Amino acid sequence: MNSVLISATRTGWARAAMIVGGLALAGVAVAMAHGPAPAAGVQKVRFGGDRNETRIVIDLDRAATGKLLADGAADRRVVIALPNVATAGDLQGAGQGLVERWAIDEAAGGARLRLDLKANAEVRRRFLLPPGDGASAYRYVIDLKSTDAAGAAQAPSLKPTLVSAPMKAPALRLKKVIVIDAGHGGKDPGSSGSDTAEKDVTLAAAKALKARLEKSGRYTVVMTRQSDTFVPLEARVQIARRADADLFISLHADSGPDATTRGASVYTLSEKGTERVARVLEKDDWLMKANLPGRDRAVSQILLDLSQRATKNRSAAFAETLLQSVGEETTLLRRSHRDAGFIVLLAPDVPAVLLEMGFITNADDERLLKTSAGRGRLMDAVAGSIESYFASQTRLAAR
Repeated sequence: MNSVLISATRTGWARAAMIVGGLALAGVAVAMAHGPAPAAGVQKVRFGGDRNETRIVIDLDRAATGKLLADGAADRRVVIALPNVATAGDLQGAGQGLVERWAIDEAAGGARLRLDLKANAEVRRRFLLPPGDGASAYRYVIDLKSTDAAGAAQAPSLKPTLVSAPMKAPALRLKKVIVIDAGHGGKDPGSSGSDTAEKDVTLAAAKALKARLEKSGRYTVVMTRQSDTFVPLEARVQIARRADADLFISLHADSGPDATTRGASVYTLSEKGTERVARVLEKDDWLMKANLPGRDRAVSQILLDLSQRATKNRSAAFAETLLQSVGEETTLLRRSHRDAGFIVLLAPDVPAVLLEMGFITNADDERLLKTSAGRGRLMDAVAGSIESYFASQTRLAAR
C-alpha cells in the first residue's frame, strides 16, 4: 500500500471508504485507493489576442484543473494553481497582448502559473478542452479582458491565431516570494547571551537579509515582524500561506548549558511534525481551508499528506544548500541538518526551514551575531543559498 496513504487515521479510512460508494466523489476515492493519479506534463504555452483581449493556452498531456489564487486586481499579477501538473523546474518567457511575461514554477502538489500584466485586466473565463479538432493535447485555456477605459472602448478583437511562447527565458524570471521570520519578539525574548537577547539578534538579521534580497531585484520579501512585537507561531505560518510564498526562513539563535558548544544548524519538518498537523487541524482548520480541495475530512487529510510530502522534499533540498553556504562563514554543528515538529514548519505547501544561526550562549557565536559585520556576512551566505536554490530549479527547466 502506498506509504503516504497509511498516515490516514482508521476513522478517516472508514469515512473515505463510504465516499467510494458515493457518486460525487467516487472517482476521487478510487484514485486515492490506488495512489495519486499521474501528473499532467506541460508541453507548451501559447498566446493569442491583443491589448484588449488575450488568450493563454497551456498544452498538457493529461487532463488538469486550475484554481485562481490571485486575480491581478491589486498588483497586475494573476496566479493560478495547477494541482497535479508537473514541471521540470521553472518555465518562463515573454507574453503577448495583455501579458508582459509568464512563468510556471513548481508548487507543492503541482505547479503554479504566474502572469505579469501590462495593463489592468480581469480573468473572464477558464476552461479545459479535451483532445479534438486536430489537437492531440489537452488545453487549459485562460481568457483575459482589459478593464482599462481605453481598452474597453475598443471592439473585441481576440485573434484566433495562437503563437507558441518560448519555454525558457531566464532574463524574464518573475520575482519569488520569500518570507523571513524573525524568531521570538515582544513578550517572548527567546534565549539570552551575556548581554544579548535572541529576539533582537533575529530581527537585526532578518532586516539584513531582507535588504540583500531586495537589492537583487529578484525577490518580493515579506517579514512576519518588523519591530519588537509578539506574533503567535500559527500566525507566522498563515502570513507565509497568504503571501503564496516560495520559501519560508525562520531565524533563531540556539542556546545550551555548555558555553563551549557553538555552531549553526538547520531544521526541517520531521515525520512526527507531519502527524502534528492533524492535531493542529482539530483546534483550527486554517491549514485545510486555504488551498486544499475536498470537503470530506478523510479525503482532505490524504491530499494534505501528499502535498506535505512534496513540500518536505523541497525543504530538505534547500536546507542542504543553505548549510553549504552558511558553513563557509561560520562553524556548523556536527549534526547540522536536523528535523523537528516546530509549528513554523507546518505549512503543507510552503518549503520551510528554521536556521539556528549559532549559540547565543557561546562567546564566539554571540560576537558574530551581535555585530553588524558578522550578521552581514552570515546573511550574505543565506542570500547566496537562496540564489543557488532557485537557480538550480531554472537549470532543470533548461535541460
